[in-house]
Amino acid sequence: MEAKNREIEPDAVWHRSSASGGVEVAFLASGNIGLRDAKNPDGPTLIFTPGEWSAFVAGAKDGEFNRPGATGS
Repeated sequence: MEAKNREIEPDAVWHRSSASGGVEVAFLASGNIGLRDAKNPDGPTLIFTPGEWSAFVAGAKDGEFNRPGATGS
């Protein structure tokens, strides 16, 4: 995973999270996935490989990133 924008093509299509609206995701021509703050689109973008993205999504679904004591859905 990188926190650089050099790989983001200008015509990348960003999809906003329907759950929170706070993040946007783009599936890049390179095959990688970009993740950025929807309120700061010119800020840093995290770039995930497909394997990293799969692990991230699985961890999020499993509650791996929930704060201690927080209740998830």
